[in-house]
Amino acid sequence: MTSAANMASLEGFLNSLLDIESFQSVDSSMNGLQVDNDGSEIRKIVFAVDACMESFCRCAAAGGNMLFVHHGLFWGAPLALKGPHRQRLMFLLDHNIALYAVHLPLDQHHRLGNNAALAELLGIEDPQPFGLYHGRKIGYKGKLKKPLTVAEAARAITHGNNSPLGVYPFGKELNESCAVVSGGASHEALQAIEEGVDLYVTGEIGHSSYYPAMEGRLNLIAGGHYATEVWGVRRVMAECAAQFNIDTEFIDIPTGL
Repeated sequence: MTSAANMASLEGFLNSLLDIESFQSVDSSMNGLQVDNDGSEIRKIVFAVDACMESFCRCAAAGGNMLFVHHGLFWGAPLALKGPHRQRLMFLLDHNIALYAVHLPLDQHHRLGNNAALAELLGIEDPQPFGLYHGRKIGYKGKLKKPLTVAEAARAITHGNNSPLGVYPFGKELNESCAVVSGGASHEALQAIEEGVDLYVTGEIGHSSYYPAMEGRLNLIAGGHYATEVWGVRRVMAECAAQFNIDTEFIDIPTGL
């Protein structure tokens, strides 16, 4: 039989677990509790990558009264409460759903993060911090336990039926080292070239990174922004279920991007 938990306990647990405070100076998103509930106990936590009307509606339909996401509603500058933004907030308030969002702390986390999960899927041994962003390294790099072709590496990180956005075999046939930064981390490909890794894995690759990677003989995989960022959310879900014995559910809403 599952239990319930109050929002204050869950908020404190997640803030500490994901080291929210240490990212305040480098992450413009509002990490942590973005929308509170009325104080009712949390009976079920629903997990999704994005805060959007579809994830809100599916959370309510699943009986969830808390939604945990990677991409929240607030990103630095305040937004006027009008149009779709007002509708989203009104839905949460009308259905008494708390919204908790974690951006960079969930990418970087050494055990539960998106990049730690990708490193594990690829078989990176002794992963070391990689990918300097606003003074913090949020990804990981290292030697591979087993040399992989680009195609094998792409299969290793595939989530569900999502095909990678792009696979670019610009370098050696067998990759012995790899660096990963989930999501939209195209420019970190230049750091991968500078640090001499064979393969760089991220979510999206921009046009400006194409020729530097080709000329630098760096193999690239653009696994998809969404598809490279389902992993951390799912790991936190397992952690909450174990810690609080609470009902949880992951809602998969792939964008194909």
